[in-house]
Amino acid sequence: MTPTQIEIPRIEIPRWTAPEFERLVLESNPKVAVFDCDGTLWSGDAGYGFMVWSLEQGLVSRSTSDWIDTRHRAYRAGLVSEVAICGEMVQIYAGLREQELRVAAGQYFTEHVEHHIFPEMIALTAKLHERGAQLWAVSSTNRWVVAEGIRRFRIPVDRVLAADVRVENGIITSELINVPTDEGKAETLRRVGIPTPDAVFGNSIHDLAMLEIARNAFPVNPSSALIEAAAKNSWGYFLPESVDGTQSDVTGN
Repeated sequence: MTPTQIEIPRIEIPRWTAPEFERLVLESNPKVAVFDCDGTLWSGDAGYGFMVWSLEQGLVSRSTSDWIDTRHRAYRAGLVSEVAICGEMVQIYAGLREQELRVAAGQYFTEHVEHHIFPEMIALTAKLHERGAQLWAVSSTNRWVVAEGIRRFRIPVDRVLAADVRVENGIITSELINVPTDEGKAETLRRVGIPTPDAVFGNSIHDLAMLEIARNAFPVNPSSALIEAAAKNSWGYFLPESVDGTQSDVTGN
């Protein structure tokens, strides 16, 4: 057989139906369940969306708006790292009152994200909450948007681990506290005393590090890169009905 005739066996990755997915999660009986947000609890990238929306609303100066736009273009070109851009997308609000950002985040989420929430994830988190599971959210999106969104999922605000800066006397500073993405997500969980979560849910390659430390990994709406990683780790995946038949959401992080 010549090299061109060699057949590479295909790896079949289980795709769970909604009932199978829920059954697998509940049967694992997690005491601690950790969720990525963008692309996992709802479709799309709320972090980027909020940034664009807030710039259009004039919440930051024109010079800051132009700067972050240039930086984000460089990020998309591969010239700025994921952790750097996620931090900068929070730092641009330095000097604003935190209450102003909270109100803006609430308005943005209600108007632009809420209708993209996955009903299956609402139902799942409600059942986990009823069973007494401790629910956490880990996201590189800014804390204000995440805190607004997770209220729908029975996740307490004090269990949000998101991109964040220090706030002093109600004023946002540029001092970064946390930017959980990639390995930083796993490190953040270890820092709060969760080295091995019972269940982790994520949709992108930026969630891989925390999926790998979980006792049970549950890819949801996975990107193509995460599907490849799932195959290597012998994981299955779940695709919510609202994205079934369309290209998998690849922007959540």
